[in-house]
Amino acid sequence: MKRTLYIFTVLAVLTGCIKEKQTGADLKAGDILPDFEVQMNDGTIVTDEMLKETVSVVMFFHTSCPDCQQVLPQMQKIYDEYASDDVRIVLVSREESQEDIDVFWKEKGLNMPYSAQKDRTVYEKFAKTRIPRVYICEKGGTIRYIFTDDPNPSYDDLKVSLESLIR
Repeated sequence: MKRTLYIFTVLAVLTGCIKEKQTGADLKAGDILPDFEVQMNDGTIVTDEMLKETVSVVMFFHTSCPDCQQVLPQMQKIYDEYASDDVRIVLVSREESQEDIDVFWKEKGLNMPYSAQKDRTVYEKFAKTRIPRVYICEKGGTIRYIFTDDPNPSYDDLKVSLESLIR
């Protein structure tokens, strides 16, 4: 009996690292952006209310995530083409320091503003698990498209979704 309990305990500990903790919201298309405020690396403040004034894109990422590493260059192209007064693009890290993000940005030649979040407080208002997460919202803050790592969105996926809301 002790051996069975021991084996069960060891298995529980070992598999506990495989799954992410599941906390927070689980927003879906049709939901409204939650209340949040972030400070970007350039010092500007972005709030959900500001994003509701335009079409907006919110992406959660971590630079060590292989899927995020694939999506971030696509987001840079979207940022270069669409970031304006008519489309707000906000990148928010999940549990990552500004120093680490700055190194990655420099290595990859990225110049999009981002908000470094050392915890999951903002992320958990949107999702329980998984990054990257990209939310594309219409004016007014209704989420119309959500992309995750299943599969990673392409530039074309992101562009078509944005174009459908801009027109």
